[in-house]
Amino acid sequence: RQCRPCHLLSKMKYSHFLILSLIPSFYMTELLAQDLSSFVNPFIGTANGGNTFPGAVRPWGMVSVSPHTAPGSPSGYIHGSKFFYGFGHNHLSGTGCADLGSVILTAVRGTAKSNPESYRTSFSEEDADPGYYRVMLVDADCLAEATVTTRCGITRFTAQRGGVLTLQVDAGRNLSRIGGGSVRVVAPDEAEGFNEGGGFCGELNRYRAYFVLRLNRNAVANGTWKADRVNNESTVLAGDTSIGAWFQFNLLAGERLEARVGISYVSIANARLNLNAETDGNTFETIRRDARTAWNRELGRIDVQGSSRDDFTKFYTALYHSLIHPNIISDVNGEYPRSAKHGTGTIKARDHYSVFSLWDTYRTLHPLLTLVYPERQSAIIQSMLDIYDDTGWLPKWELIGSETYMMVGDPAGPVIADSYLKGITDFDIEKGYVAVCKPSLLTTDTSAPPIRAGYHDFLRYGYIPADQDTTADWWVWGPVSTALEYCLDDWAISQMAAKLGRRAEAQGFEHKSQYYRTLFDSNSQLLRPKLRNGQWLTPFDSKATEGSGSWQGSGGPGYVEGNAWNYSWFAPHDIRGLISLFGGNKQCALRLQECFDNGQFTINNEPDIGYPYIFTEIGGYEAHTAPLIQALLKNKFGTGPDGLPGNDDAGTISAWYIFSALGFYPSCPASGIYQMGIPLFRRAAIALNKKYYSASEFTVELQGDPADDATINSIWLNDTTRLNYQISHRDLVNGARVVFQLGRN
Repeated sequence: RQCRPCHLLSKMKYSHFLILSLIPSFYMTELLAQDLSSFVNPFIGTANGGNTFPGAVRPWGMVSVSPHTAPGSPSGYIHGSKFFYGFGHNHLSGTGCADLGSVILTAVRGTAKSNPESYRTSFSEEDADPGYYRVMLVDADCLAEATVTTRCGITRFTAQRGGVLTLQVDAGRNLSRIGGGSVRVVAPDEAEGFNEGGGFCGELNRYRAYFVLRLNRNAVANGTWKADRVNNESTVLAGDTSIGAWFQFNLLAGERLEARVGISYVSIANARLNLNAETDGNTFETIRRDARTAWNRELGRIDVQGSSRDDFTKFYTALYHSLIHPNIISDVNGEYPRSAKHGTGTIKARDHYSVFSLWDTYRTLHPLLTLVYPERQSAIIQSMLDIYDDTGWLPKWELIGSETYMMVGDPAGPVIADSYLKGITDFDIEKGYVAVCKPSLLTTDTSAPPIRAGYHDFLRYGYIPADQDTTADWWVWGPVSTALEYCLDDWAISQMAAKLGRRAEAQGFEHKSQYYRTLFDSNSQLLRPKLRNGQWLTPFDSKATEGSGSWQGSGGPGYVEGNAWNYSWFAPHDIRGLISLFGGNKQCALRLQECFDNGQFTINNEPDIGYPYIFTEIGGYEAHTAPLIQALLKNKFGTGPDGLPGNDDAGTISAWYIFSALGFYPSCPASGIYQMGIPLFRRAAIALNKKYYSASEFTVELQGDPADDATINSIWLNDTTRLNYQISHRDLVNGARVVFQLGRN
């Protein structure tokens, strides 16, 4: 039983299910409102390249105890793999490259084994809930269960037969490299050490994951290993080498061995402090129950009613995946690793966050947090400013105190501007504004790290030429894509500047946001690469998806992870201007429809995920959006391991699903406007934090028959105002009641 078609069924006795099956689904969430975790299936996205993990984690938790079945894969787990290699204690959810997966814990029969191919085991009877995971380790003949606190992992092994069971902690490996580290057996029931991690997408980022392992009983023998040499020594320290510790036990059938692991990115002392503070006096069952309670509390911010059980599963699993990153990396005493190896920082009034996949998350995830979890988004923004204090720059793709410089554009600006303009103001706004503006002051290709690579050419030409010097240190990946990102970034900053009363600066940024027009080719009606001499790059294949870089999936020449069709409507800040370039509403709409008809729209990558909503901004073509959204929600998302259409990208695609299922979408950051789609549920109530917003909730309702041929007759705000396919953030947080009224074609 590796992953249930209906996750809910495994949580109910048959008699309970029979009763519930007789009750209309409209009432399902009311009946289970206190246990929304029952709808979450952590296995969704663990196949088909979703790169999620099924292990135990709390909302925004530092620690995730998750199985490794595919070492070297981004999350360490691919559904359908044959072998279990141990539990890692930190993981990335939905990313395209591997990292983390440090401190690997497993159990074997007999003596310790240092090679993963020797200590791997076949497995069965897999199951998972939010905050809990279990699996039967066949070769080790024991049941393994895991749960978590925010900073600690608790793993319990139950022997299925008597004999020798050896617990192993691999401190030298993680999912991206064999970095080595240190391990010391402190006592017959305790070990401590650290693992050297890093190497995300081949980059030079590095971190240390410190740990303290504590057992519930003394071992009869213990020791360490280095490379292939297993011994009885208590301490080993090595770089770029496999190292670990082992503890041996004689167990009777049914006896349990429990391992508690505290993690810190600061020190062993802090790992021990986290372990003591978060686990002392609490049983495995108590910690598991607390984790589930934490998930129910956060999932309960959105209450949906009136759809199928599968839709509930898809929705709450998407919300679950949206609340994993960015995640906490500060310890219980407030200490955290400062960026760029600047030592240790301390903040006790809030948590410090990491894992900023901003090129992905600025589009959907951060707007979701801003709307529904503003207190978290505020702490995240302040963490971004902590990074700015340490390095002089806001993060681009930051990971455990290191900047990887992955992806393109300058996505921190839209995140901060959007949050500020929507009402999150409890951060140093002046510092935030200076920070988002700083990269725009770059005027040479050597003046700063590649926060805005090629920006000097962007200012000189009004675009980034395709005939760049690719031997330079910071050549531009995808000149067209990068230039379009800079246009949106500058527009978002212009809105923040205007709000702050900096009119001249606002005008300057808004002027630069229009540079995208220089890349529009009226003949092909596409945004395409241009040379320094002003000529178009030829030959030009609008559907090419390779050639922008040397690696597979890099994107067509001029584009990042996409082609000309994926980017030619990427001007969300100026759709009216884009429509004029196409020659009017009809020409723009027909060309956009062609993007969908010829299979060039992709929901599994970020640049064009907002395209279905562009129709709502094209007069006379607004009705095209709803059927596109309905088809995507139905056909591209599912309840099985392949239930995501591709990489979840730290919750970005899941957050797209959440917005689309609710019936509105944040098409353009810093605009304060949501475009209207069509709700999946009869009613949704979204709770609001009154520290930030005036109302306690707003609601979205669907009236009429939501059949496949249904159309939107009208959309109403508070029963009095008819909406024109968009609604403001202000209206929502003032307690809106939005009603979609359906009809038939």
